[in-house]
Amino acid sequence: MTNAAPPPTVARKRRLRWLIVAFIASDLLVLVFLLLYSTEWLAALGSSAEGARLARIERSSHFEHGEFRNLLPTHTLTPGSFWQMLDDQFFGDEVREPVKTVPIVARRKRDYAAPPGSGLRVTWIGHASALIEIEGKRVLADPVWSERVSPSRWLGPKRFHPPPIALADLPAIDAVIISHDHYDHLDMATIRALAAAHDARFLLPLGIGAHVQGWGIDASRIIELDWNERASVAGLTFVATPDRHYSGRGLDRDGTLWASWVILGAQRRVFFSGDSGYFDGFAKTGAEHGPFDLTLIKIGAYGPTWPEIHMTPEEAVQTHLDLRGRVLVPIHWATFNLAMHAWSEPAERALAAARKRDVQIALPRPGEWVDVASPLPDQPWWRDVAR
Repeated sequence: MTNAAPPPTVARKRRLRWLIVAFIASDLLVLVFLLLYSTEWLAALGSSAEGARLARIERSSHFEHGEFRNLLPTHTLTPGSFWQMLDDQFFGDEVREPVKTVPIVARRKRDYAAPPGSGLRVTWIGHASALIEIEGKRVLADPVWSERVSPSRWLGPKRFHPPPIALADLPAIDAVIISHDHYDHLDMATIRALAAAHDARFLLPLGIGAHVQGWGIDASRIIELDWNERASVAGLTFVATPDRHYSGRGLDRDGTLWASWVILGAQRRVFFSGDSGYFDGFAKTGAEHGPFDLTLIKIGAYGPTWPEIHMTPEEAVQTHLDLRGRVLVPIHWATFNLAMHAWSEPAERALAAARKRDVQIALPRPGEWVDVASPLPDQPWWRDVAR
């Protein structure tokens, strides 16, 4: 008598577990190789806060039992969804990469010789990276120019398109803001290059200064803020505002703070979300610091297993309304494969939600300018790319 074959769902789970074991084993082998070959990836993991920096962290009202906490109780994954997430990762049938080449608008330093007459213009670099020109000053948000978002040059999500402007060709930068220390938002190679080429100040949530200083940036150029603290740089006011996320670059979790950013000029106001789930804190930020001429809000890398830390495109539109924003520029999509949804889905959903709610939305190609006093790019360029 022969044994009956296991049910399809059982067989599928067995295959999934073997795939996970093989994946972990291969990662361990690669890590051993990297350790023997180079210690550069160890530097990318970052450093832990010590001394006065650690003491300041421990004084924060948002830091408890060795970890930063969100204003609302928050799960990184919904309870019991770990295996579902892995099943989606290995067996999902979404087309998570562009089928054709992502079009970019190439930029050079000379393009930025004259400031925008409106006093506010944004160049979307890709993913969450953006160059913000506000009242004659230039701010880089979450700059990532590396090929991969990983501590390794050989492993990790790889870019779908090059940055529209070379790192060495950027105009003079006055300030760099970082939302949190995940690899797709804080890139060691980019930070080092910016520090060497520009006289910029680095505005960071609490704890991230240890990473940046460990990469060779002088402490005098680092400004760390807790939620709702502010600093003035180059005539602009920067406020670190609450969002709903988490942090970590290795096995450590939530030892550094995460934040969204408010940028205040004499006339213009900008909001940068970084990475976040939706929560009522955005309405409070809007009431205190709005209305905003322009908001940059994440629309990609969401899913049913992590709804509290990654907002959907529809929630991004609601966030924009909560903030009392005028022009919405979606970010955090198109550049890397970081979630279990189709590559073009965030843009389609954001555009539909914005039109339904009568929101002015700009969906530029990487490198395409968004000037608040000019017609907004809203053509669905991604549809040809996704076919």
